[in-house]
Amino acid sequence: MIFGRVKPLDAILETAQKKSLHRSLGWFQLTLFGIGSVIGTGIFVLTSAGAQKAGPGLMLAFIIAGMVCIVAALCYAEIAAMIPVAGSAYTYSYATVGEFVAWTVGWALIMEYAIAAAAVSVGWSGYFTGTILNEFMGIDLPAWLRAGPLFLGGEAGGVINLPAMVIALLVTALLIVGTSESAKVNAVLVAIKVIALAAFVALTLPRVDTANFNPFLPAGVFGGFGTGVGAVGAAATIFFAYVGFDSVSTAAEETRDPQRNVPIGLIGSLLFCTVFYILVAAGAVGTIGGQPILGPTGVPFPAGSEELARQCAMPEHAAALVCSDEALAHVLRQIGFSWVGNMLGIAAFLALPSVILVLLFGQTRIFFVMSRDGLLPEVLSRVHPRWKTPYIVTAITGAAVAVGAAFFPVGKLADISNAGTLYAFTLVAIALLILRKRDPERKRHFRVPAATLVGLLTIGGCIFLFLNLPTEAMLFLPAWGALGLLVYFLYGRRHSHLGKGMVEVHEPEYADMEPDIPGVDDTGR
Repeated sequence: MIFGRVKPLDAILETAQKKSLHRSLGWFQLTLFGIGSVIGTGIFVLTSAGAQKAGPGLMLAFIIAGMVCIVAALCYAEIAAMIPVAGSAYTYSYATVGEFVAWTVGWALIMEYAIAAAAVSVGWSGYFTGTILNEFMGIDLPAWLRAGPLFLGGEAGGVINLPAMVIALLVTALLIVGTSESAKVNAVLVAIKVIALAAFVALTLPRVDTANFNPFLPAGVFGGFGTGVGAVGAAATIFFAYVGFDSVSTAAEETRDPQRNVPIGLIGSLLFCTVFYILVAAGAVGTIGGQPILGPTGVPFPAGSEELARQCAMPEHAAALVCSDEALAHVLRQIGFSWVGNMLGIAAFLALPSVILVLLFGQTRIFFVMSRDGLLPEVLSRVHPRWKTPYIVTAITGAAVAVGAAFFPVGKLADISNAGTLYAFTLVAIALLILRKRDPERKRHFRVPAATLVGLLTIGGCIFLFLNLPTEAMLFLPAWGALGLLVYFLYGRRHSHLGKGMVEVHEPEYADMEPDIPGVDDTGR
């Protein structure tokens, strides 16, 4: 039967013990790991796209998205502590609803992480061209080199986003080499991002004009399913700003005392970032305004659309928050803090590559575990003998990310990534409910309070946000899933270790090799 292959939890844990990654991470490293992944393009760049969808209601959008993420994080925390192995939602689904559904989750996660990395690369490009090249070097990069084509949501004259493509390839190379330098610099980059956002909040909040919040919901709370506008539509996009806490669970297999440290890292990093997001949104909209550019019918032009790109090219919209590629630096320049805005631009320029690195790390580890289970070719789990990283799958992923970053706008990439994320989060909540029913006696060092309610809220919240994504983003997930089903039935199902009766997997030639974790010190301190 297609749904008959369910991998026993004990076998999953035994597999992880025999072909495992080195356990070196503590709660502090995991929290930094989560903050480093969460604070990125979502807040530095997607503030513009969110304001175009919801106007000042962007603040409400952050709250809505944050509430869904909090209940999802609770589900992740219990299961990640209970099943402390690499693979995240993929592994959890394998142990509950079976191999077929687990495959679809893993396939969706591959899409999520790769497209998210491409979105961050595009966000980095905006700060690089706007702050580094334009403000500091006086270089105005031609449109054909800094943006994708107009029909894909770029700008007039755009052909390729060369900086975005280059940064994606550079980070891929760094991840393959897995140098200790990439690990040691992460804490510094996290500190830079936090200081930059704290400075933004300190400078903008005292200058907030409450008149800028009126009308607060120009597109309403709910713009309609598939429209992607209104506060809920903005929340579906802004959800991207919170994505990253789940990458902490992908590092569970490499964590010391995961039953204690994974929940702390997940929930701690999420709560820390949520406070910043609400304050930053209030500062940005309250100082220079954040009203969307409306179409002839009174509905905001879709973020990342050709119509909005044309409107933003007009002089009267040049200073609008919704048209900026470097939203927070733009706000500071508009209120007379140009030098601080430039410093914030430099902070984003320096720090966003660490987000790309963490996202690529999470994606390659999903590939690593699916390959370890035989569902993908085993060559993908091959670890380099010198660098101790899964170099083949990293190179493939990096190339795909570079292509996406070169041609598509950040808003569209974020929406597509969110579709995969919301699907995975839904399955995690389902896994939690199934495990509570099927295996109630298994030791749980972290238990979700009111688990049934939290699980149902997670499922309902994720489905609701998914239905409020733009239609093209919703359709991308089943299209990608159809491709995944072809791979599964043509290769994965026939080569599955579980399907062959190989419940435990052990390959001695790789047992003493361990991929480096970017952004975390090897000593775990």
